[in-house]
Amino acid sequence: MRIVFVSNYYNHHQAPLSEAFYIKTNGNYYFIQTMPMENERKKMGWGANLPNFVVESYKDKQSYSQALHLIDAADVVIAGSAPEKMIRKRIRSGKLVFRYSERIYKNIKNWLTLPLRFVKYHFNNFPSKNIYLLCASAYAAGDYAKTRNFIGKTYKWGYFPAVKKYESIDALVEQKEKASILWVARFIELKHPDASILVAERLKKEGYEFNLNLIGNGILQEKIQNMIKEKGLENYVHILGVMSPERVRAYMEISQIFLFTSDFNEGWGAVLNESMNSGCAVVASHAIGSVPFLIKDGENGFIYKNGNIDDLYDKVKFLLDHPKKCTELGKNAYFTLTDEWNADVAAERFLHIAENLLNGEKKNFNIYFDGPCAKNEE
Repeated sequence: MRIVFVSNYYNHHQAPLSEAFYIKTNGNYYFIQTMPMENERKKMGWGANLPNFVVESYKDKQSYSQALHLIDAADVVIAGSAPEKMIRKRIRSGKLVFRYSERIYKNIKNWLTLPLRFVKYHFNNFPSKNIYLLCASAYAAGDYAKTRNFIGKTYKWGYFPAVKKYESIDALVEQKEKASILWVARFIELKHPDASILVAERLKKEGYEFNLNLIGNGILQEKIQNMIKEKGLENYVHILGVMSPERVRAYMEISQIFLFTSDFNEGWGAVLNESMNSGCAVVASHAIGSVPFLIKDGENGFIYKNGNIDDLYDKVKFLLDHPKKCTELGKNAYFTLTDEWNADVAAERFLHIAENLLNGEKKNFNIYFDGPCAKNEE
């Protein structure tokens, strides 16, 4: 089976899945990169040397022609963030295509453009054609259903950053710093870094001893720094700046609690995969695309109602008061990633689904009941 994955650019979040596809197809896999990576992301450590299965379609006419040929000749195409003109011919011809998409109605601005988006998405995806949806958000299927697309043709999917398997999960959680809390993201509105500061303020007033680290930067950084100073949190809260993915993981490995405070504008949120894999007890907003897929509330993490600081605070306080539960959630989170939500499992299941569809099975049947490639109800 030859698989072609078309998306904006190849990065460390795409690498594990691509490598798994390359191995499982005996080298019959290509990743078509449709644009160069932004310098901002390169400075963050993204975009290392590209493997030989990556085709940079934007480089010249020959590369673009090669990309179009690969798309047409493939058994299966996965289309992420890619120009419609590159895949339109394949969709119209009835060849197998999987859209790889986050949600499309993230905020009220999106809703106001619903009529135009209905036309765009409905006719780009041709409901009668051989096209399915890999949902990189728990809310993607419902959003696309509003455009009458992919009804009964949606699968749970996501992003699959590298998953580490530690020699001992017990040793990992035992080395974590007591009462250590971590927040990682850009300092922008949709990430709500201020929520972590409001939690820290209440913890201090309640007499808790803790350490909250924030990794990242952005336009709200000055505001957050001022909040820390005004609330007298300098000894509790520390802004550590931008780090490479490797250094971020190192901080996750020594932190007990991970806060994920984004709102509905967060498509997936790969830091959830990474923090769970690092044995953190996660407290995450229900609005984040990855959360309903990865977290079972109270089993491998806590979910709080988006924007409800009281709910967020209560769950963080509970973890500080119950260190055994904190450890339990962290271990279960780790096994969620190593046993199910990882690139190897996703690639294996995808190949199984694609093979059935190529052999004429057109139903969105329940081969898998949870995890990657499970049926995703609208």
